[in-house]
Amino acid sequence: MPTKQFSPLEVAHFRFALIAPVIQGLFPDPSAAAYYRRITENPIVMPNGSSFAYRPKTLEKWANQYKNGGMDALIPRERSDKGSTRTLTDVAIEEIYRLKGKYHRLNATQIHQLLIKDAYIPATVSVAAVQRFVKKHDLKSARNPNVKDRKAFEEPSFGCLWQADTCYLPFIKENGQNKRTYLIMIIDDHARLIVGGQIFYNDNAYNFQKVLKQAIATYGIPDKLYTDSGAPYRNAQLSFICGSVGCLELHTPIKDGASKGKVERNFRTLRNRWLDGLDTSQIQSLSEFNELLSAYIYQHNTTVHSSTKETPLDRFLRTREHIRIPKSQEWLDECFMNRVSRKVNNDSCVTIDGVCYDAPQQFIGMKVDIRFLPGRMEDAYILYEDIHYPIPRTDKVANSRTKRNNLPRIDYSCKGVASCE
Repeated sequence: MPTKQFSPLEVAHFRFALIAPVIQGLFPDPSAAAYYRRITENPIVMPNGSSFAYRPKTLEKWANQYKNGGMDALIPRERSDKGSTRTLTDVAIEEIYRLKGKYHRLNATQIHQLLIKDAYIPATVSVAAVQRFVKKHDLKSARNPNVKDRKAFEEPSFGCLWQADTCYLPFIKENGQNKRTYLIMIIDDHARLIVGGQIFYNDNAYNFQKVLKQAIATYGIPDKLYTDSGAPYRNAQLSFICGSVGCLELHTPIKDGASKGKVERNFRTLRNRWLDGLDTSQIQSLSEFNELLSAYIYQHNTTVHSSTKETPLDRFLRTREHIRIPKSQEWLDECFMNRVSRKVNNDSCVTIDGVCYDAPQQFIGMKVDIRFLPGRMEDAYILYEDIHYPIPRTDKVANSRTKRNNLPRIDYSCKGVASCE
């Protein structure tokens, strides 16, 4: 029933008028059900002259509502999600916002196709559901009223600027579990060379650090690193790392992904030329997915770029004199160690992420500089005067059996005292 022309109270009175003979017991039919069937045989004329065909079950439902809740129960309740869709999950809605934020010109049909392809929604969800959501939340316009004045730019040589970002990839099944995958990629601004790229199950700071370290080991140290302001790219550890290798850390303004145009455009090319042609349901492991990615990166780096009219590899080779080479692998390893400061407790322990580690006793009461890799805490150490002091994980049972030099000597010939000394 189109109720927008009536107030909620008028709708309630109209509904009551139809069921009143049943409520009051005045219907002439053999039963209430017979009454409902009789008056719904033809469309019912509304107070404004229009007509609407009701079903008998609808009137029966109104009668039950009235008996349980009176007139208040007949007042129509506006759905809290009116204008949106109940078929879109929170994750799918988040992806719609992300897609519109990155690709303003995507329409609802294209978004619907991407959501299905990336397994955010099943194919049974109609495109109309996405269209309603986009319209309801005013996401239709491809124009941004706060659009910034942008000009095309390019760094003069390889290594002046690297852009990095994360791309959501489809779920894959490994060991019987469906897992979301994330592609972390770094591209050189001048050459358009993909200097680093790897797929992970988690989009976090340490995974980006691994990609960046491998890129620097392979291609040298960039002058500037340009990323967004997400947690994997804006944190104290990354700032320490960039400062250690001598790379200037830059971040895009919040909600301004378009400023990293080259890496964003690279992701779109990756989807069109590679990902859309993959049957990800046949991929059995993350390592297999990364092998396929490596083949794509090689193809990208050796294919003529439409903008530069050169292959990214040729551009790299022609302008690579600018790049700075790491001093050594050991030096690079040291630069990429995460670091925290801790005070060594009286029991000669320090705590990192809720886990206790044993420190040498000479550091008790001191604040020490600890270096570690999040995934390899067995290699963690205290750095003091350029010397590495390992800090193994605390084993309280083993420590209970360790001989201590400062324990009092017990003389059982003495009575009532711990020591005769």
